[in-house]
Amino acid sequence: MITFVYAQDRKGAIGYRNQLPWHLPNDLKFFKEVTMGHTMLMGRHTFEGMEKRLLPGRKTVVMTSNPDYGQEIPELEVVTSVEEVLDLAQDQELMVIGGAGVFKSLWDHVDLIVRTVIDGEFPADVYMPPIDPEEFECIKSKPGRTDDKNPYPHTFEWWQRKSSN
Repeated sequence: MITFVYAQDRKGAIGYRNQLPWHLPNDLKFFKEVTMGHTMLMGRHTFEGMEKRLLPGRKTVVMTSNPDYGQEIPELEVVTSVEEVLDLAQDQELMVIGGAGVFKSLWDHVDLIVRTVIDGEFPADVYMPPIDPEEFECIKSKPGRTDDKNPYPHTFEWWQRKSSN
């Protein structure tokens, strides 16, 4: 199973200069809850944007065209093709966390999208396409808590791919 996990602003922005364009601790907590215990798949730029840190309680897989990438990090797994990703997803849920190129290459294979929609607009250089309601159904939506540390209204959404039957 392939699950996309990301946060976006109301215009679909997901990144700016290899970083999140906002600071929203409530979303980081949600991300941790959703991904904990799972295998996370990301592109090289996303991994490097995280300063090549492996997050505790999660296995990290990086998708890159360089099969020798990250050899200095023994716990890191590297895949170089969509086919390898699909093989990995046969017997486990893969949490795809970015970046845009990885999302784009796996869009036709994603089963579930878990996203945070932030009600705001931020400087950005990376965007997600809108979710097509003909292809996906919103199965759950939950408002996030807004407070001094979480100043932006936000909603957590789960979108499941509709059956092709």
